[in-house]
Amino acid sequence: MRAADLAARRDLLLVALATLATWVVSVVFELHERYFGWLARWERWQADEIPLALLVFSSGLAWYAFRRRREARRALAEREQARAQADTLLARNRELAQGLITLQESERAALARELHDEMGQRCTALRIETALLRQCAADDRAGALAAAARADASAQALYQSVRELLQRLRPAQLDELGLVAALQALCEGWELRSGLACIFLHEGLHEGLDEPLPEAVEVAVYRVAQEALTNAVRHAQASTLRLRVVRQGGRLRLEAHDDGRGMDLAAPRRGLGLLGASERAAAMGGQLRLDSAPGRGLRLLLELPVAVRQPVPEAQP
Repeated sequence: MRAADLAARRDLLLVALATLATWVVSVVFELHERYFGWLARWERWQADEIPLALLVFSSGLAWYAFRRRREARRALAEREQARAQADTLLARNRELAQGLITLQESERAALARELHDEMGQRCTALRIETALLRQCAADDRAGALAAAARADASAQALYQSVRELLQRLRPAQLDELGLVAALQALCEGWELRSGLACIFLHEGLHEGLDEPLPEAVEVAVYRVAQEALTNAVRHAQASTLRLRVVRQGGRLRLEAHDDGRGMDLAAPRRGLGLLGASERAAAMGGQLRLDSAPGRGLRLLLELPVAVRQPVPEAQP
């Protein structure tokens, strides 16, 4: 910018020097008197009016150049702004991609730990009980039955662990129960595990009567409800959460409002849960809005069209 300013000042100085030189030459050679003396012979053609017309024409050209220069500067500013926005979006996408990769790896690590701790212990217990069964004498019916009961309990616990892991990978309750029943079961499960009072309401959803919702919509609503419950328990330290699902015409709305400590929406957030939910909603043609302030809880509003374009399949850990 400093080089451009210097060039502009130099050009302005050249214009001023050229103007001054023209005036000096005109004074020395009396060009004005000679010019009008020459034009007097062409008075019937009004040639003496040509200088005024040329003055207006040159002024018009200067005005035209000034307008085009201002438009060019405005276009350049808009281009720079668009480039800055593109850079911001690119950085955000990179941050989101990196965060999703980190989240995926942490989820895989958590699953690996649970597989090792839960299933490994259950399988070891089963092997111990089966070894005891093999060692029991033929007349030791009581010992055999006790070992068989313990093996059965370990098998049931192992089955329950597998169901919980599968539930984390894919909400099977959506396929078995439908959206309303799956959300009700989700709320009840969180109440039992965390003590959070979850109040679930729904309007305009009648299983078996209305046109079924697209699978992508049901999964998105279920996942966002999961994120609202997770945020209410782990971060907001809430005691109550109201979950409401409403279907109106071609749109589906999910509202989640907790009584936790809230958050400052202007402050930068490191969590990827709400950001991922917002990106999921945008990919399906909907939107996710947050309303919160420190001390007055968090209100989450998700709106999705019932007929959505097919999103990118969800990556499985």
